[in-house]
Amino acid sequence: MNIFVGNLNYRLDVEALEQAFAQYGQVDSAKIITDRETGRAKGFGFIEMSNDDEARAAIEGLNGADLMDREIVVNEARPR
Repeated sequence: MNIFVGNLNYRLDVEALEQAFAQYGQVDSAKIITDRETGRAKGFGFIEMSNDDEARAAIEGLNGADLMDREIVVNEARPR
């Protein structure tokens, strides 16, 4: 399952994001979206978890949680 993670602290790195989700299960990939021109983080990213039950537990457990002084938004990513 692909998971959207929003309202991320701009100083958060991919390892810290992955670590937050790893407590719920196997994280296949983690990505923080950056601006193409400046290289700065845009404040959101995506997590891929192959086990849907673990992914749902992560969404339930982390939506609204505090991560580096920001209340993150976590939900299932929707295709564009």
